[in-house]
Amino acid sequence: MNAITVTDHLDWPPYGTVFPVSRIDLRVGEGEHPFRRAEAAAVAENWQREHAANPALYDGEMILQQRLRIGDGEISADGFLTRFSTFLWWRKQAVPGSGYHLFGLPVPVSSDGAIIAIRMAAHTANGGEVYCAAGSLDRSDIVDGRCDLFANMAREVAEETGLDLGHARADDNVHAFHLDRRVTVFRLYHFDLTAEEMLERIAAHMLVAEEQEIDGGVAIRSGDPAIHAYSPAMRTMLGWYFGRPD
Repeated sequence: MNAITVTDHLDWPPYGTVFPVSRIDLRVGEGEHPFRRAEAAAVAENWQREHAANPALYDGEMILQQRLRIGDGEISADGFLTRFSTFLWWRKQAVPGSGYHLFGLPVPVSSDGAIIAIRMAAHTANGGEVYCAAGSLDRSDIVDGRCDLFANMAREVAEETGLDLGHARADDNVHAFHLDRRVTVFRLYHFDLTAEEMLERIAAHMLVAEEQEIDGGVAIRSGDPAIHAYSPAMRTMLGWYFGRPD
């Protein structure tokens, strides 16, 4: 696949604008992502620095998209399995030579209207950030050459919080937005539990979780972007959620 220039998404919805999604098709091809192939030496050097500064980092597999199309409520993409070290270097580029990062953001909503998020532990790559439990697509999300984005959402929430999206009412609508080459697809999941009850379940899960990736749960009741150390994607989603008409 050829490299993609930043001008290739000028026909997408405007930057940071939330739009409805009716269909998602995320294919995964064989071979090496062009960005990793072109930046192999820089990826390795950056990983040495990152890992020396934070030995807890793990260079596991993930999916980085190469071609990505948005139009008429549909998102389709072609991606490759690569390593987390590739993504760490990719996200440092002001304008990467190629590639897109698409991920699912499941948004748990309590019965009393709070969004339930997590604060990442200091030893993780996003230490201190607050966002809804989520993670990049990886090999386990691939079924017959395509990614199951909603299975990824359920897995990430269960692993990090112990909450089961299968016990929640999934919103009928799916939405997305892009921040340049980063595309976030999100869906609301309504639980019949108060925010306090959901935070208690997260705290209980932290006591037995195999991987201690979070510092705790967070109940969000305001779209104020300065309350927590939010990721850019979270700020965009919260602005939409709390800015909707009642």
